[in-house]
Amino acid sequence: MKPSPNFDLLARPYRWLEYLSFGPFLERARFHFLPQIVARIPSGPALVLGDGDGRFTDRLLRTSPLLQIDAVDISPAMLAALTHRAGPHAARFTTHCADARLWQPTQSGYSLIATHFFLDCLSTQEVFQLAARITPAPGALWVVSEFVTPPTLFGSLVARPLVAALYLAFRLLTGLGVQSLPDHATALAAAGWQRIAHRQHLAGLLVSELWLSAASPATESLPTAHPPESRTEHPSEPL
Repeated sequence: MKPSPNFDLLARPYRWLEYLSFGPFLERARFHFLPQIVARIPSGPALVLGDGDGRFTDRLLRTSPLLQIDAVDISPAMLAALTHRAGPHAARFTTHCADARLWQPTQSGYSLIATHFFLDCLSTQEVFQLAARITPAPGALWVVSEFVTPPTLFGSLVARPLVAALYLAFRLLTGLGVQSLPDHATALAAAGWQRIAHRQHLAGLLVSELWLSAASPATESLPTAHPPESRTEHPSEPL
């Protein structure tokens, strides 16, 4: 396993760096499915992994007053920012300062898992191993926001070099060892999740996704079978 990165230096300017680089689009991707989440998961335990300065956690706490949240992040400074932002709801969330690759869930039966621009810090195998450790409740949702490199001319000429530049910057600033996007879709599907909704942003550079917990149990390693055939993506699919 690669050494743990250090995101503490990015905690204070995180939001403004995000706006300067991508404007409002990362935030739009992060909150795209929030109304559907609130409607379908009004209560129960939730798990938020790597939420940075805590904007999603704060919004989720404010819109879902019956949720209890475990927030996991490797950075004490990021968790401090989250705690400050979501302070009025302190009784309904618990922070865990840990490397998600090693963290063991404190409970089973999560109704909601959220990973916004976090899975890109892991390899495909690490995404699968993480998903395999989490025991969801029946009908649980996993909301994902991520960078992707679409199989288009834009993907080849713009998205791929941009993603490579981002990885280089994060390697220099944080020591992040991963330098390419994981195949998170194959990893989540192999761990027993089914994608039920998908939305593209910025010509396919960003995606918002909803995954539904399925009954298939996960094994200890990612299957080597070929991933499911790709399909035409629609801007939005009904839940």
